Amino acid sequence: MNIYSFSMQKINGETESLADYKGKVVLVVNTASRCGFTPQYKGLEELYLRYKDRGFVVLAFPANNFMGQEPGGNEEIKNFCELKYKTTFPLFAKTSVKGADIDPLFRYLTEDPPFKGPVTWNFNKFLIDGNGQVVARFDSGVIPLDPALVSAIEKALPCK
Repeated sequence: MNIYSFSMQKINGETESLADYKGKVVLVVNTASRCGFTPQYKGLEELYLRYKDRGFVVLAFPANNFMGQEPGGNEEIKNFCELKYKTTFPLFAKTSVKGADIDPLFRYLTEDPPFKGPVTWNFNKFLIDGNGQVVARFDSGVIPLDPALVSAIEKALPCK
C-alpha cells in the first residue's frame, strides 16, 4: 500500500486521487490557522517554490484536532492561507488526523509505515518519495527550512 491508494477532497470540494502525484516527492502536512506553528505556512510555500520544478509538492490538510485551532470552514481556511501566507501549493478540505473519525489517509500514515505513531500536533510532516512510500517524518517543531528536512527532500528528489 502507498498514498496513491487514497482520494481526498480538495479545499474547493473537488475530489482528487493522490495517484495524481505519482513520481513526485510529497510533503503531507496537517495544518491549522490558529496555532503557534501557523507561520510555518510561509516556510512550506518557500520549500514548494524552491523545489516544485524538480518534482516536489506540499499537500496541506487543515485539521481541527488540537484545541480547536482550525475552527473555520473550507472557504475561510482557503482565504486565510492565500491572503496571509500567499500559498500556492495544494490545499485540501478540513480533515481529521486522529481520533475515532481519523481520515483513512492519516490512519495509513500513522499506523502502517515504519514511521508509525499518532499525529502529535498541528504541522506534523510526512515525506513521501516518488513511489508513494513514507521515507521520513518530522514533528511540529521542525520548521520547513530546517536543514534535516531540506536534506531529506533533496535526497528523495531525482538528481538535477
